[in-house]
Amino acid sequence: MTNVIKPNYSPEQVAAWLRGLLAIAWADGNFDPEEQEVIAALTQDEQSSDLNFKALEPIKPEELAAVFGKDTAAAENFLRTAVMVAIADGTYSASEDQILHQFCEVLGQQEKILAALRHTLYDNSASADTASSPITPPEPQLDVLNPVREWLDELEIQDPKVARFLCKMIPPQCPFERDVKLFGHKIVHIPALCKLNPLYDQLVGIRFRALSYLADDCKEDVSNYI
Repeated sequence: MTNVIKPNYSPEQVAAWLRGLLAIAWADGNFDPEEQEVIAALTQDEQSSDLNFKALEPIKPEELAAVFGKDTAAAENFLRTAVMVAIADGTYSASEDQILHQFCEVLGQQEKILAALRHTLYDNSASADTASSPITPPEPQLDVLNPVREWLDELEIQDPKVARFLCKMIPPQCPFERDVKLFGHKIVHIPALCKLNPLYDQLVGIRFRALSYLADDCKEDVSNYI
């Protein structure tokens, strides 16, 4: 008989989780159609039919605390995925840091991880005049981000919904670098994610653990994620 894994998180917690991630995605004030499609793809099939993605709004810190509680394992695991969304493009902005700071405060979580990430902060309020120049985040020292690496590695994968979300959010391989062109002229060069994101190895490890959990513990077909 197949062993059925029961979710650790309630529908209310999953909805709050996604709204929290939306708050991070919208932190820079720019949530373009491409980003919306990515979030929609991540959340499809993980929600009850009565929850409309388009109706979701970024969550307020107090609402998040009411759902996850203070100083709980669920709250810390949510924060891990929130940090992953913040650094997905290899940069960490002041607007993202402000929201994560608020989340840490209401959820009773220590801010030592944010303190490490702040060493990689960059100014994303540059004028349009600089839009044609590639933005390269500062190169962090290896020891500065070690606490973040260790903290991300402690992410507990004990829920099928969270595991599927991680498999969708983290690409199966390092995306190719590419040039963005307009009218035949290159306007920006985007390096490969593995070159841009100093925590890429941690994300790959988390994805592998999520795949293993779904395949070995939940007995799910993970071929769609490979």
